[in-house]
Amino acid sequence: MRSDGYPVRAIANPLQGLTSDTAYVSSYLTTIEGPKVLVGHSYGGAVITNAATTVPDITSLVYIAAFIPAKGETVGELAAKSDPALPLVSTPVPGGTEVIFDPARFRTAFAGDLDKATAAELAITQRPATTRAVTDPSVEEGFRTIPFWALVTRQDRAIYPDVQRLMTTRAHARTTEVDASHSVMLSRPGAVTEIIERAAR
Repeated sequence: MRSDGYPVRAIANPLQGLTSDTAYVSSYLTTIEGPKVLVGHSYGGAVITNAATTVPDITSLVYIAAFIPAKGETVGELAAKSDPALPLVSTPVPGGTEVIFDPARFRTAFAGDLDKATAAELAITQRPATTRAVTDPSVEEGFRTIPFWALVTRQDRAIYPDVQRLMTTRAHARTTEVDASHSVMLSRPGAVTEIIERAAR
């Protein structure tokens, strides 16, 4: 992306709940002038869906193996459609509970097309999310008014391909499919870059 002349910002997603994460990302977006393409992976798809309508100059949305919730729907409800359920490990923390992917099963669920060493590193460095990330209902549908694209990952065991297709079909997304795991940004970076640049054009 950057080598092709696009300015890129990687906004940190706090993973503290859809409502607060949307407010955080929206606030950050107001500091960026000019047209913007929002890209969300996994839970990030829910965040951009809600943040997109809160700031001007969002020209397109891109969902990379991502949740695309309808208004009133939660990420947890969509995640429950995958079978088997995600292998999560919970930890009580002040003010709630945090979850991560079970490191022992991380590669199978999240990174099946990456080598063992890379998958192990990702499992160790993953950031926990509070359970509010999956229980806060979506309140906006940015994809209703903003052009959007989606990349479906056929080897995904975090958001199963059929669940991704359900979301992309009902939302009428411009959809591309690729043989990749949930970690498609690492295993198939060219496919990810291509769809983002297509949306930018």
